[in-house]
Amino acid sequence: MKKLLVVLLSVFVVFGLVGCSGGSGGDEASPTIKLGGSGPLTGGAAVYGNDVFHAAELAVKEINEAEGFDFFDFKFEDDEADPEKAPNAYGVLKDWGMQVSIYTTTSGAGLAVVEDYFNDRIFAITPSGSNPGLVYNGSTNYDNCFQVCFTDPNQGVASADYIKNNALGEKVAIIYRSDDDYSTTVYQKFKDEAAKVGLDIVYEGSFIDTDSDYSAQLTAAQNAGADVVFLPIYYTPAAGILTQADAMGYAPVFFGIDGMDGILTLEGFDTALAEGVYLLTPFAADATDDKTVHFVTAFKEAYGGTPTQFGADAYDAVYAIYEACKAAGVDGTNSTEEICDALIGQFTSMTFDGLTGKATWAANGEVSKSPKAVIIENGVYVAAE
Repeated sequence: MKKLLVVLLSVFVVFGLVGCSGGSGGDEASPTIKLGGSGPLTGGAAVYGNDVFHAAELAVKEINEAEGFDFFDFKFEDDEADPEKAPNAYGVLKDWGMQVSIYTTTSGAGLAVVEDYFNDRIFAITPSGSNPGLVYNGSTNYDNCFQVCFTDPNQGVASADYIKNNALGEKVAIIYRSDDDYSTTVYQKFKDEAAKVGLDIVYEGSFIDTDSDYSAQLTAAQNAGADVVFLPIYYTPAAGILTQADAMGYAPVFFGIDGMDGILTLEGFDTALAEGVYLLTPFAADATDDKTVHFVTAFKEAYGGTPTQFGADAYDAVYAIYEACKAAGVDGTNSTEEICDALIGQFTSMTFDGLTGKATWAANGEVSKSPKAVIIENGVYVAAE
């Protein structure tokens, strides 16, 4: 009888312990916040995704070391910049238990999952997705979705202003990709702003994704007397344009936007052809301020190579989330929705001083910070001012 009582008591103790752990035998809630994100780690846009992944990973490592425990647990999925594969990456992250996110690296992938983030109430801030549709769509404001980078319209406006204010040329040609929302949006806003500030646009030409011969557009721009060519496109077609312009002896000032960042790492491209090219960017790796020097040095030591603005924006995204979590007093023991609500309140009221400048956020998720320009000299980015 005594033995039976001992056995029964042991059973009650075991069931009592199970009950204390939530009835499922799982671990108690951890203060560690599960931070997720996705981007192209493979494929044609991998230079962007790997920079975002590595810079975010670096920030997480620094934060965890400074805290003395794992403030963040970080997981990054490969979505190949493909809208059809982004939902699968999102599903993997959600099943893992993602509580907050650095969203997607590219706009196309982000547009495929923005409704998921919004409906699941997971706070998300993209380092580099610049399409406004990632944060709002018409009358719908995705109130938990934010951006670190400039939106596409703002890039178009800022580029026109920069070319005008710095007198880079008298006559401007535009070559854009007509089957890409990113390119066409920047092109249209650039054109609108150019009319306001008095830039003389003498030629507008377009191409589509499958094109590789840009000689007709370049010849037309040259014949129109364009001494500045604005390229609101990604680095792969930009490399082709620079190569073909050099072959025909056409040497205007080329001015690009953030999508051209990465051209110096494109396999098979002669980087000497990018000499003198301008890029609108919030980050210059050669800057001598303490934050930039620390980031670039740590990035090179960990991963090799020089980080682009995509990496800098990702680094800022993680640190901005960290500061907001600390200020709001939330951690991994809070529910995803509690963290989301707290971070919305912080981001719409705080000023974040990061690698890419001082940033504030509007209620629609758009960032406000001052654009900078770099020029490529001797194979590296140099601050243009």
